[in-house]
Amino acid sequence: MMKCDDCPRGCEVKATFCGKDFEKIRVGKAMKFFSEEPIICPENKGCGAVFFSFCSLKCVYCQNFVLSKEGFGRDLSEDELVALFKRIDASDVENIDLVTPTHYTSKILSALKKANVKKSVIWNSSGYEKVENIEKMKDLVDIFLFDVKYYDNGLALKYSKVNSYFEVCKKAIKKAREIVKDNISGGIMKSGIILRHLILPGHIDDSKRIFDEIKKEFGTDIYISVMSQFTPIDCCLCDENLKRKLKRIEYKSVCLYIKSLGFKNGFFQEMSSATDKYLPSFDGDIFF
Repeated sequence: MMKCDDCPRGCEVKATFCGKDFEKIRVGKAMKFFSEEPIICPENKGCGAVFFSFCSLKCVYCQNFVLSKEGFGRDLSEDELVALFKRIDASDVENIDLVTPTHYTSKILSALKKANVKKSVIWNSSGYEKVENIEKMKDLVDIFLFDVKYYDNGLALKYSKVNSYFEVCKKAIKKAREIVKDNISGGIMKSGIILRHLILPGHIDDSKRIFDEIKKEFGTDIYISVMSQFTPIDCCLCDENLKRKLKRIEYKSVCLYIKSLGFKNGFFQEMSSATDKYLPSFDGDIFF
């Protein structure tokens, strides 16, 4: 049986965890998006976001579950994806933001080569990536926006059914640092890496350990983004910790700890972001 090479799971082609169709790329939405970090998403332009359907992790608390778990979207051929990239490249957005792209890596990289886009390309992923695939992104991807979800392997197994998550993610970040350098022009990142972390209720010790390791492995100059926006969904009701929003005291504890580590570049999300009003709507068809 053939194996899929797009993510570290290495699933059999006819029984993939993500649930994708190997002949098509399913896209939930392509839209002008304004909810990324300010350094990549100027308020006068926004990002040209392409939200891909299905996911290699399917976290139980995923707010975009209609895409990641239910597979909402429209199937595109590779040529149609090339045309979509070209339309976004010709628009007035700042960059092309590929959201949850990992499980379509081979087809997306092929489409990027054909599209020959001029805008910066963002690989906006869970961080669960194969090092060999990150290497292939050289000269195709400019900005790596990695979610660093868990340090504790038990949490990764419990919430995302994935083993060795942190070690896999760390290797992917190291490879990304080899192929892109931080380039900030006029306050906007043209190339570089941002490590994003969503603090989960009841698990602030794991969050602190993540930033201990980031400092140890990558220093304090690397860009970080700390998020407080966790919002319970129906799928979370099976877990006591995930039935509630993050407490202000939890968020403050993590933020103060991160600041004590001496990180120089990054963002702390406002607590008011913990609401579903900031979530993208996937109603309607692709409109770029």
